[in-house]
Amino acid sequence: MSTSQPNNPLHGITLEQLVIQLQEHYGWEGLADRININCFKNEPSIKSSLKFLRRTPWARDQVEQLYLHTFHNDQA
Repeated sequence: MSTSQPNNPLHGITLEQLVIQLQEHYGWEGLADRININCFKNEPSIKSSLKFLRRTPWARDQVEQLYLHTFHNDQA
């Protein structure tokens, strides 16, 4: 099912893409400063971050909001 969602800036972007782009933009330390979660502080990796964020809705929401604020500021 491929329904177009023109008002959803996150449509078609995977969680992995979000984390990679944020990590490349801010670095792990910068992410940890902006979102206080251990997966960005203690031995961070894309894999461990994804595992945590998939299980923790409040943390995923914070990552999505940071992504929107950073890369879609005119829409967030």
